[in-house]
Amino acid sequence: MIEWFMWVQLAVAVVAGLFAVVVGFLGWKPNDYTVGSLALIELLLVAQGVVALVLPAVGSPPQGNVLEFGVYAVSVLLVPPAAILWALIDRTKWSTVVLGAGAFTVAVMVYRMYQIWFALN
Repeated sequence: MIEWFMWVQLAVAVVAGLFAVVVGFLGWKPNDYTVGSLALIELLLVAQGVVALVLPAVGSPPQGNVLEFGVYAVSVLLVPPAAILWALIDRTKWSTVVLGAGAFTVAVMVYRMYQIWFALN
């Protein structure tokens, strides 16, 4: 993982989560902004995944448990698509809140991946 990129991902996920939860409670149904923010988070996760695959090959392997990191990396990739699918099927304000919860979930998981990669447990 690249530390600064993790902080960017974390910030984007938290901002997207706050936005989606607030507008969801205000009554907004899922729209391009709320769904798009999760799509952006997914794009950042894919980029981080590529980085996590390339770094060990160029001499910067993770310092923590590789298996645990891999399980987190695969699992976190499933969260945004699942939240987006939910929002596309159930077009209510609660789906917008679910998008926010998905973004917060990604923020927590990305931070945990950072802890595992750098062995900060």
